Amino acid sequence: MSSVTGRIGEIKQPRGGYIKPSQFEEITFNDGIELNEENVHASIMGMVIDYMTRFMSGASVEEAFKISVMGYQAKVMLMGKGIVLKDKFKKLDIDSLLKQIMGLDDKSIIAACKACTYDVWFRNPMGAVMAKGADEITPDKATIENIKTMVNRSLAFWEKYGPVTVDGFTFEKNGYTETVNSGDGDYLTADTMWDFKVSKSKPTNKHTLQLLMYWIMGQHSGKSEFKGIKRLGIFNPRLNTAYLLDMSVVPAEVIKEVETEVICY
Repeated sequence: MSSVTGRIGEIKQPRGGYIKPSQFEEITFNDGIELNEENVHASIMGMVIDYMTRFMSGASVEEAFKISVMGYQAKVMLMGKGIVLKDKFKKLDIDSLLKQIMGLDDKSIIAACKACTYDVWFRNPMGAVMAKGADEITPDKATIENIKTMVNRSLAFWEKYGPVTVDGFTFEKNGYTETVNSGDGDYLTADTMWDFKVSKSKPTNKHTLQLLMYWIMGQHSGKSEFKGIKRLGIFNPRLNTAYLLDMSVVPAEVIKEVETEVICY
């Protein structure tokens, strides 16, 4: 059993990918801002920008950082069972961090970065012991400014391409299979499924397959929110660029192969 991203790492795609990144329309925005070097790991940056965008768009801090909360709870449970030693961690609980998140001020962003360190305890508890904890993460001024810029770019993007209809989607109960039993996406709008990336590079065929799998799993789930989704989209606030693809150009045989050979319905 694998997550969506785990399954992608297990399979070999056809040459160029099931969906070639070059098939996506590229739409670049320009705000004239150059980003700085950062002192926070890329995975934390991605989560912070995603969650802070959700929070600044109107979600409660608990809802925006729900994976962080679940990760913290998982860590506490493991400590209670003696699997993780309590003295490995300083007392920096999730509630105290979330209370500090008020907006895009420096204090809020520092707390958000620290809160996101708990995600790994939910997503990959086996690797969490080796990951940096909340007390070991403190974004410097340049990193904080980058986060502000990328969150503001994301908010401006939604002003143009929103509104968001679903914030964080899953595929219960019929979308998952014995082969792919977990995975959650970022955003839905009226007709587009969106994934946010903050990498320094353009989308790869792993990213495009991830979206295609999400779209197929959404159709199988039977949930009404997926019925009108006709486009796949990626937005990268680091590059300030969106990528769009109409599902009508994806051959039926490609969809069928991903259904049967990758997701294994």
